[in-house]
Amino acid sequence: MLDESLRKEVAELSAKLMALTAQTAPKSKGEDDVEIVVVTGEGKERIAEKMIEMADEREKNFIRDGESVKKADAIILIGAFGERTLGLNCGACGFESCRDLRNAGRKKGRDFVGPNCAYKLIDLGIAIGSATKLSAIIGADTRVMYRIGTAAKKLGIAKSDVVMGIPIAVTSKNPFFDR
Repeated sequence: MLDESLRKEVAELSAKLMALTAQTAPKSKGEDDVEIVVVTGEGKERIAEKMIEMADEREKNFIRDGESVKKADAIILIGAFGERTLGLNCGACGFESCRDLRNAGRKKGRDFVGPNCAYKLIDLGIAIGSATKLSAIIGADTRVMYRIGTAAKKLGIAKSDVVMGIPIAVTSKNPFFDR
């Protein structure tokens, strides 16, 4: 068993390395509109508490996931700024052109802001996949959680339009599964 201070240090290093691999993940046309934030300590606790608080207006799984986040030593937030288009006019966003998406205006939904360029959301998925792949390689316990992202956005910790959170722990059993 790892010494407690070493365990936390390794978890935080894992978060930083995951942030690195998310940053260097391929981006559409090489344009980086991905936000990456590593949260530890008091910030992590604020997110966990906000998740639990949100259960009153949402659903009980916010409590379950908030309690899981309390067991984490770090969180990595990965989000995308989806209003910045690539100029491809592909229509995947539901608009005829990228100009139409930009002119539609930003609308705040319950958790996130849209509409979003599909390629920016694909970039988000690639960054998340890169980070979680690294966590598996180095042996850090993780799980991608939507509820972390929405709490972090409500707290203003994340600024991007769509955000997901990945809690990180270094334990003998992953605290984010079999909850």
